[in-house]
Amino acid sequence: MKYALITGASGGIGRSTAISLAEKGWNLYLHYHTGRNKIIDLMNEIKELGVEAIPIQADLTEPSEVKKVIDSIFQLDAIVYSSGVAGWGLFQDQKESEMDRMINIHIKSPMLLVQGLLTKLMKSRGNIVIVSSIWGQIGGSCEVVYSAVKGAQLSFVKALAKETALNGVRVNAVAPGAVETNMMGSFSSGEIQQVSEEIPMGRLASSTEIASSITFLLSDDSSYITGQTLAVNGGWHT
Repeated sequence: MKYALITGASGGIGRSTAISLAEKGWNLYLHYHTGRNKIIDLMNEIKELGVEAIPIQADLTEPSEVKKVIDSIFQLDAIVYSSGVAGWGLFQDQKESEMDRMINIHIKSPMLLVQGLLTKLMKSRGNIVIVSSIWGQIGGSCEVVYSAVKGAQLSFVKALAKETALNGVRVNAVAPGAVETNMMGSFSSGEIQQVSEEIPMGRLASSTEIASSITFLLSDDSSYITGQTLAVNGGWHT
């Protein structure tokens, strides 16, 4: 019986990843912050697949709440860190409080979480997948803070993968481009159409396509892959 922790499981990518893993027989710890009703619906859907689903509530913009998640975990074979918040605007207008919020949820909380659970992952020779972003690879105008924290995630993955490889723990990232999730909710239909036209494949990704990439990185099919960032972006900015 394998157990995976998915943070941000009430979001689009987290939800799709939960369903993808449940279909392959994984039992799941489903972390969420405010999306309790979405988690209840997700748990009902997962239980029909015959696996266990355990909800964990915590606000990962507050590093002090990471311990709530760690203390809720018993057996563990994988972590999928898909929690995140986006930001938009000129860098000179960004408030320090918003910088702290972004740093906490994208850098400090995942580092504390992984640090607190690493012994369990070493015991199971498990896997970690961090959901980063295309902007962590190439940087995005008007998303400077978001790009910076997402880039830090990729450096964390590369460094930790080298440190844990001999212990059998693989660490990778996925870097999605534009995805049809609530994070795109602030964009108008015209803006989404404009973005779609910039992408060589002519469309946004679905959350299930990102989930499939995460599921691959957690599977034995990727047993010799660690420290890598899998770009899932439809050919955008490559």
